[in-house]
Amino acid sequence: MTKFSRDMSPVGWYVESYLIRFIELNATGNDDPEGEFLVWENTIIVRAESFDEAYKKVETQAKLDTEPYKGGLEGVPVQWVFEGISDLIPIYEPLEDGAEIMWTEHEAVKLNKLRSMSYSVDELRGDAKNADRSVCE
Repeated sequence: MTKFSRDMSPVGWYVESYLIRFIELNATGNDDPEGEFLVWENTIIVRAESFDEAYKKVETQAKLDTEPYKGGLEGVPVQWVFEGISDLIPIYEPLEDGAEIMWTEHEAVKLNKLRSMSYSVDELRGDAKNADRSVCE
């Protein structure tokens, strides 16, 4: 069995997720630790020679989406605020059809729960009338 390092991709690719939150610039409470915000966790891939380089690249990429702009019909000043990187995973296989780029282990899952964790193509696309999934409402 091949051993892989948790912090080095043998193929030079990494999967990263980062968090950004949406604010109206003139709203009160934008820095309230107990405040609630619309948050996106975006996941991207980057090519890098090291874990540290990958971290810096995703941080730079994430910040590209944080320029203030006028939103909505009223042109309200808004902004996505970069909050940080939530995951950084080396990719261990060359990128091609079927390459595994991520995995998650689920311990002690009941069979009925396991069967509810997968979706039909229509549910994944959002076509099913009663799909229990939503896309940015």
